[in-house]
Amino acid sequence: MDIQYFIREHKPVWSELEQLLEPFERSKRTVQAMQIDRLTLLYKTASAHLAFAQTYYPGDEIVPFLNQLVSRAHQALFAGQRQPAGRLADFFKRQFIGFVLERRRFIAAALLLFIIGGLSGFLAVWSDPLNLYTVIPAQIAESINPHQVGRGHDDLQSAVMSSTIMTNNIRVAVMAFVSGITFGLLTVYLLLYNGLLIGALTAVFWQSGNSYRFWAYILPHGIIELAAIFIAGGAGLYMGYRMINPGPYTRKYMFLRSVKESALLLVGTIPLFVIAGIIEGYITPSGLSLEAKYAFAGLTLLALAVYVLYGIANGRKLLLDETSHGLHAPDVQPEPKRSPV
Repeated sequence: MDIQYFIREHKPVWSELEQLLEPFERSKRTVQAMQIDRLTLLYKTASAHLAFAQTYYPGDEIVPFLNQLVSRAHQALFAGQRQPAGRLADFFKRQFIGFVLERRRFIAAALLLFIIGGLSGFLAVWSDPLNLYTVIPAQIAESINPHQVGRGHDDLQSAVMSSTIMTNNIRVAVMAFVSGITFGLLTVYLLLYNGLLIGALTAVFWQSGNSYRFWAYILPHGIIELAAIFIAGGAGLYMGYRMINPGPYTRKYMFLRSVKESALLLVGTIPLFVIAGIIEGYITPSGLSLEAKYAFAGLTLLALAVYVLYGIANGRKLLLDETSHGLHAPDVQPEPKRSPV
């Protein structure tokens, strides 16, 4: 079956399911028995469509769309009795990692742009230290002293510093996400520029022989912080990509859908920024040895890896649960293309 024919043929079912999910996700007090029966039928049908799409169109955007739609319906039917806190916990246990994996190519693109900016900044300052004043605003560049890094931090109010840093980082992530509306161009700029700054600073501290100390004050919070920025940047890049290439959908429909999907990614990064802000406010300026800070940075990387694996395992468990109910049986068979009448 041709992918465009597959979408045209079954899109009314998916649209009806999306509309029917709205009252379930808002408040179930107004939901009637007929709506529950209809939702169950549409859920089973969409699950079969998902299984078919995973088999015949594994690389198409219809797969993550149907995966999210089926997941929402599953939540409405089988997890709807939970309290809002339970649904929020389930989002971070299973769904958020699923969204990250579905958009991994765009998140990887955000990482690549940051690396390109970082290498450019490093090479520019390494070749000529005066280029630092071109890359970084002059008032900031003049205040950089590689031999003073880490000194005076004990006098800072950690709670205030943590709150300020967390707020600033969330603002950067929101800008990277919202910038997707510029066809992703401003998102590209933000990722390149932030990489440029880090690369330039790396060159300054490298030339002064203080790079070991520099990274000891960056990595404890930086691993989580940069991961969150790459996720937010990937969300913005995906939005821009879908504005340029809506695929077999209308541009308006694809834009609204990409905004909704990307917003979920952005929401998922907020706890990461909170954790990074706390670390930057309390651990980074602490009197711990440099080796201890590197060890702590390693623990944050390990914690991220464990969280991703935990999310993948929970996602697979959900898939097995649905399969045991017969909800993913591929009962949609290929049909020949119909000739236009």
